[in-house]
Amino acid sequence: MEPSWLLWGAALLLLLLLPALLALSPAAHFQLKIGFYCALCMAASALAAPLCLLRHGGRTVRNMRIIKNIVKTFKYIYGLRFEVKGLENFQNERPCVIVSNHQSILDMMGLMEILPDNCVQIGKKELLYTGPVGLIMYLGGVIFINRKSTSSAKTVMSGVAQTMLDENVKVWIYPEGTRNGNGDLLPFKKGAFHIAVQAQVPIIPVVYSSFSSFYNPAKKLFISGKIRVEVLQPIETKGLKAEDVTDLTERCYCTMRETFFRLSGMTSEANGSMQGPQQ
Repeated sequence: MEPSWLLWGAALLLLLLLPALLALSPAAHFQLKIGFYCALCMAASALAAPLCLLRHGGRTVRNMRIIKNIVKTFKYIYGLRFEVKGLENFQNERPCVIVSNHQSILDMMGLMEILPDNCVQIGKKELLYTGPVGLIMYLGGVIFINRKSTSSAKTVMSGVAQTMLDENVKVWIYPEGTRNGNGDLLPFKKGAFHIAVQAQVPIIPVVYSSFSSFYNPAKKLFISGKIRVEVLQPIETKGLKAEDVTDLTERCYCTMRETFFRLSGMTSEANGSMQGPQQ
């Protein structure tokens, strides 16, 4: 069921607040929009949780369909448009590792815009304790890792490969490891690529164009805009071994970085030299 009442309720609230918004400074505009976005995430999570429990009874990746349908309404509230290419590369039903660039808290909208069925995400453990948002992530099957404990994170990540094969699911990972809005890609961590090689499943890179033209915290900018998204062709890992992970990471990084600049209308020369993957 499309939660249109949530969309229209939020739109009505924005309309009622419009006179006050127009009188605010750019910094106040920005903070109010971010605050409203966070509140919207909380409200949407509180709405989705009982729907997930009623439909599927508990924690399962199938709940992501419900979450996806709700979050996809956010773009209308914020005036964001998505131009997507390459969705056919998701059509294979076999497990795979999906890697994408990570820019801001708005990434969730981009994720849900194209999220394929039977796909779980890897997230930091701290998100589990964010109230309704943490609950809905748990119900959606998100795999949480403790980034402060290297041994714990490695243990969880090593089990992901077998889970993918046993449950026939796709796994979505942000290989930069943290949000990055500097107009370039951070060096990739190798965890996602170790998982793909261990499971002998393909890697599917997904690239989002830069948000900087409409979302820039440093400039207190948050307006409507267009996001270009490209799902690249799968990179096979059959026959690769652990010693091949560094080269695999580098190849994927270079391909995604080149695509990021192209989608964003930038050149790599304007953003410095290539950075390799992290050890």
